[in-house]
Amino acid sequence: MELNEYWLKMFESVKEMEEVNLFSEAAKLTKTEFRLVREIVAEGEKGRDIISSELARRLGVTRSAISQIVNKLEARGVVKRVPSSTDRKTAYIRLSERTVSVFEEQCREANAVMEYVLHDLGEKRVQALIAAYDEFAASLKRARALSHRG
Repeated sequence: MELNEYWLKMFESVKEMEEVNLFSEAAKLTKTEFRLVREIVAEGEKGRDIISSELARRLGVTRSAISQIVNKLEARGVVKRVPSSTDRKTAYIRLSERTVSVFEEQCREANAVMEYVLHDLGEKRVQALIAAYDEFAASLKRARALSHRG
């Protein structure tokens, strides 16, 4: 295989993975919205609340983008802003009760897909694929670092 063919195959594979939609269309949450919800849930499981700037950092987007997403989700009743009792400038982002059940359902659906893949390919092959991807990504980072030095 030529070098360009390796690149094309890797880009095709990544694109296919990005296009996999594990989440129910009925829930109407985009992947970014789902990631935002997941971050809120993760903090809630630790007994903590989360603010917009932390969501922006974790999702790798601007605070403005998070504000737009939160506004949209708040209008749809997915999340709510709750003022801090100690700081008037701070508002925590929490899930509505309805959203908690939607999130749990989407997680069940995603887990069912992964259970099928694990059964279909076998756990060892899936683990080997993940390990190979991690090694490939690390090698790409090293190669990029070397190319930027020269």
